[in-house]
Amino acid sequence: MYLYSIAIFGEKNIIQSNMKDMTVGKPSRVLWLFALPLLVSVVFQQLYNIADSVIAGQFIGESALAAVGASYPITMIYMAICFGSNIGCSVVIAQLFGAKQLQKVKTAVTTSFLSAVVVSLILIVVGIFTAAPLMRLIKTPADIFDDGVLYLSIYVGGILFLFLYNIGTGVFTALGDSKTPLYFLIVSSLGNIGLDILFVVPLKMGVAGVAWATFLAQGLSAVATWIVLFVKIKRIYPQKAPLFSPHMFGNICRYAVPSILQQSFVSVGNFMIQGLINRYGSAVIAGYSAALKLNTFAVTCIVTVANSLSTFTAQNKGADQPERIKQGYRAGMLMGLMFAVPFSIAYAVFGDAFVRIFLSDPSAVASDTGKMFLLLVAPFYAVCALKVITDSLLRGAGAVNLFVITTFLDLILRVALSYLLSPVWQTNGIWASWGIGWAISALLSFGLYLSGIWKKANAHID
Repeated sequence: MYLYSIAIFGEKNIIQSNMKDMTVGKPSRVLWLFALPLLVSVVFQQLYNIADSVIAGQFIGESALAAVGASYPITMIYMAICFGSNIGCSVVIAQLFGAKQLQKVKTAVTTSFLSAVVVSLILIVVGIFTAAPLMRLIKTPADIFDDGVLYLSIYVGGILFLFLYNIGTGVFTALGDSKTPLYFLIVSSLGNIGLDILFVVPLKMGVAGVAWATFLAQGLSAVATWIVLFVKIKRIYPQKAPLFSPHMFGNICRYAVPSILQQSFVSVGNFMIQGLINRYGSAVIAGYSAALKLNTFAVTCIVTVANSLSTFTAQNKGADQPERIKQGYRAGMLMGLMFAVPFSIAYAVFGDAFVRIFLSDPSAVASDTGKMFLLLVAPFYAVCALKVITDSLLRGAGAVNLFVITTFLDLILRVALSYLLSPVWQTNGIWASWGIGWAISALLSFGLYLSGIWKKANAHID
């Protein structure tokens, strides 16, 4: 992977330091320059998930798409732990970098790496033994159960690579470098698509081929990311620094644990909703899976802008520049809306055409399910932008408790409303709960921002 990346992008581009000090310069310009490479990376990162689903649906069949989709909320539980850890590491490292404490930056990076290895190995063991029971728990239909368990088991085996890649990306972005991870992500995403086609079409490996393609591509990406990251860290601070610090680990956990809990509860909520959806059969699952991939693509673009603002906020919090944080918030909100509005229009108007990207000849049930999901959820993307961008400011400023509260409110409302509305409006009641949850929690998040309570958060890392 590393040699392939050098051949494509050049060694100088891969190794050179692209780290960005976000405490200086016009906030809107700083955010755009930092966010654009991340947004490009989102496109390629989503190719992982979308390619799996498209190839499963187009070349294997509707039931294969349903099998991959049925396992999705379980895989998201593991992703939640990865993302939460990413947040904990990136906030701590961004604040240290903003405060120019470079020795502690180096120790924080190596502490993050060692912790990620240990945690991921534990998750692999747990995941292998719980794959089938979890699929049963959400009442996965019998016609897609075996394929769903197979896909999930192979996916779990690659958690080490998933974990390391996400932690590595978090470290790069905390240092203001959003370009270097993009180089590897482009190569690995294209490699994933190539392996998907190879394993599924000529080799006829079915759902297992889709899973193995992701496993191999992500593994190469993780290894390459950390090779270059260690080179960069050595250039930042060539002197020796402790490889592991219990105190630094505690600081990381201070942010990571609430974020992991937040992300995990969201995933558990999606897990519960998936169990509700599974009752309607594999055709509904297939349509929902296609629409959910499209929804995830749109929301992830907005969340990427929000994460950029979180890094910007953390660095400026470390540098004690609250006015720059406000300016960055306004710029970030405008950026978020610039993505939310086009996605809303495209999905609401052309939802059926987008669903057919995943299924060449979908059943009427699958097609209607995907179209209605997009029609009811997409108009709320602007509200989603207000929520996640404001939440990210709270998180970056160190007001982690407020961040967790607003996120939990969204989750609780979405799950509760899904179960309350589905007996009346069937699946449409489930889809409607997304927008209602976003709207109420967005009002709370924005109110907390206006109150200024986030300014008093003790976010500085010693």
